[in-house]
Amino acid sequence: MLEMTHIKKIYRTISIETHALEDLSLSVKAGEFVSVTGPSGSGKTTFLNVAGLLDTFDSGSYILDGKDVSRLSDREMSQIRNRTIGFVFQSFNLIPDLNVFDNVDVPLRYRGLPATERKARIENALSMVGLSARVRHLPSQLSGGQQQRVAIARVLAGDPKLILADEPTGNLDSAMSREIMDLLGKINDNGTTIVMVTHNAECSERAHRQLHVFDGRIADVDRPRVVLGSPVATPGLTATLN
Repeated sequence: MLEMTHIKKIYRTISIETHALEDLSLSVKAGEFVSVTGPSGSGKTTFLNVAGLLDTFDSGSYILDGKDVSRLSDREMSQIRNRTIGFVFQSFNLIPDLNVFDNVDVPLRYRGLPATERKARIENALSMVGLSARVRHLPSQLSGGQQQRVAIARVLAGDPKLILADEPTGNLDSAMSREIMDLLGKINDNGTTIVMVTHNAECSERAHRQLHVFDGRIADVDRPRVVLGSPVATPGLTATLN
C-alpha cells in the first residue's frame, strides 16, 4: 500500500536548513495497522504530511497503492487525497455551522457524486460509528468522542484504502480514547490500511506494528500487539536505515 525509499525532506530559510526527514524508508502492506511514535520535532508530522500528499519531498521515491506519486501534479495529488486517502485529525476539523450529515457530505460533494449515492454513503458511515440518531446535531452539541466519530464517518463515507490518523485520541479522555481505538480496529479488520501517529503508548500497542521516528529516521519497535488485554507477538516492520 505504501512504500517510501530514502525519503529526504529539508525545510530551508535564508540562513537555516532543517532536515525534517533524513533517508527515511519503510513499507506498509495493505490491511496493516501501523503506529508511529517519537519525540516532538522528530519528523512525525512531516512524515504524515508526505504520506498524505500534503507536502512534497526533496529526494527519494514514494509508491502509494502501486502508483509512483513522486512527480504528480497538484490536481492529480488532490484526486488521490480525495479518493484513496482518509485523514483523521486530533482537532476533528469539523465545520461548526454544519450539522453532522452535512459535515460528512462535504468531501463527497467534491467528488461530484449524485445526491442519492451521497445520502446512502453518509447514512451507512454514521451507522457504522453509532451516530445515526445525531444527523441533525451541530458539532457544538456533541461530546469530543462523538465529534471524532463524525470525523471518522466522514472518512468512511469516502471508502478510502488508506487512513492517516494524526493523534486521533489526543483531545479525548481515556474512556473515549478506547472507544475510538476500538472503532479504528474494526475499520482495520474490514481491510482498510491505517497509519497512526500517536504519543499514547496504549494506543500505539493496539496497532499491528509500532514504528519510532527519531531525527527524521524511522526504526522498528519490536513490541507485541495488545488484543482484548492480552499481548500477542507479531513480526516487526522492516525499515531501512542508513
